[in-house]
Amino acid sequence: MPYPEELVSPMRAELTRLGVKELRTAAEVDGFANGQKGTALLVINSVCGCAAGGARPGVAMALEHGTKPDAVVTVFAGQDLDAVAKARALFAEYPPSSPSLALFKDGKVVHFVPRHQIEGRAPAMIANDLKAAFDKHCAKAS
Repeated sequence: MPYPEELVSPMRAELTRLGVKELRTAAEVDGFANGQKGTALLVINSVCGCAAGGARPGVAMALEHGTKPDAVVTVFAGQDLDAVAKARALFAEYPPSSPSLALFKDGKVVHFVPRHQIEGRAPAMIANDLKAAFDKHCAKAS
């Protein structure tokens, strides 16, 4: 059973106010995956404490970096069930975890951060991990 929208909407807004595009249906995830060129960060968002205390603030910090993905999208675990299932199928080699972060380059996962690498870590540590991945895989901003 999905979480009530009134509970989830502020957690969605933490990312969407940064310009992160929300994918709420399996069709939207398909559209993202089929048209994905360049780099993209996919955030599996969640209501859990490690999403609130680590993942979302870490993503926010990382997106302030000069080098970042061409696109940033998100799906919400426990809410948009079909979209999350479709998103997880894009990186099926990794066990499902919420939250998690997947960096794609030309449709292939080049960096993955599962929940166990988010839990108990400060947002700055998560951001630094993402920024290093951005520097390695994303085009530099001009």
